[in-house]
Amino acid sequence: MPLTNTQCQNAKPKDKPYKLADAAGMYLEIMPSGSKYWRWKYRWLGKESRLALGV
Repeated sequence: MPLTNTQCQNAKPKDKPYKLADAAGMYLEIMPSGSKYWRWKYRWLGKESRLALGV
């Protein structure tokens, strides 16, 4: 189920970074500092990669 705007805004920092999954490899990573980053996890030619959006 896709993340809602409310879920993203209400995500609180924890002691360690954690992820809130969205869909098709997209997730919101919440850092201990409170920063939030959209990331996309994908495979290209058999290798796993991650792309940071808006960073």
